[in-house]
Amino acid sequence: MAPPTQSFVSGSVNKAQQKVLLGKFEACLLCGAIGDAWGSSFENEVGVVNDTTTYYVGGKPAKARKWAITDDTQLTLATCEVLAAGPFDPARLGQQFVAYFRQGQLTGLGASTLKAIHDTEAGIHWTQTGRRGQFAAGNGAAMRIAPFAFYDATTSQHLSDACRITHQNDDAYAGALAVYLAVRAALHQTWTGYNNLLLLLLPDLPDTNLTDRLRELSCLPPDATIAEVAQLGNNGYVVNSVPFALFCASKIRQLGLANLLLQVIATGGDTDTNASIAGQISGALLGLAGIPTELFLKLKQLPEYPWMRKIIDKTLLAGF
Repeated sequence: MAPPTQSFVSGSVNKAQQKVLLGKFEACLLCGAIGDAWGSSFENEVGVVNDTTTYYVGGKPAKARKWAITDDTQLTLATCEVLAAGPFDPARLGQQFVAYFRQGQLTGLGASTLKAIHDTEAGIHWTQTGRRGQFAAGNGAAMRIAPFAFYDATTSQHLSDACRITHQNDDAYAGALAVYLAVRAALHQTWTGYNNLLLLLLPDLPDTNLTDRLRELSCLPPDATIAEVAQLGNNGYVVNSVPFALFCASKIRQLGLANLLLQVIATGGDTDTNASIAGQISGALLGLAGIPTELFLKLKQLPEYPWMRKIIDKTLLAGF
């Protein structure tokens, strides 16, 4: 195999540190996929509604729950494939999204990403695809940006380009940048899980509505709960979802992955994306040892897992 044209951050460290970083890459993706799959059947639920007009023999049956990965994981894997192939090219990323779409490998696409795919199919240049303005303030770019954090060659222009092919909006970019910075902070241990993650991110973020929300959350007392913060908003609007997911990830040392994701999902809203982003950041901090066995085994039972595993392994191989 030819030497990779774009290396992991492990390129400047010794073999032992490299192994740890590659494990964190794997854990980042797996924990994100676990959050995505677990949260996918709870999206936009706001709690149990008491139905007093219908009588159920033996009690009202519980809603069937089934783990299933969605575009949160699928588009992240597409990003991995493009980064593993060489220096980042936003046009190639757009084409990778199209390829996944044509292969039926994308589930639950947001309007901005779907428009970008159709625009790309129509031959529109990547700088003009997707949505722009207030209708592009979704979290689609933030949910797939994490792999960039593992490459030293990543620049702010790369992040901006990766975002703008689907979401041409300042808050959408700020959300993607915040997730990228959080993963980097976990990798370089400037965030240990005990210091204030949100305060750490603020100096490097542009002045946006999303940054204002993060600043507000960074001032909350240490005993503020996930349920309390969800009251500010946890839907697909990036100003709500990304700060909420970052706040949740900041509780990983206190709660552990299983309890953290359980609490994220219990608040409703954009459960798959919120849990996926919180999972990605948590995985980058904890590494493979932080994944509960029962959650990993449940992920492995999904029919898409072999495909997911193949892309992760291919990306890991390209990182050496």
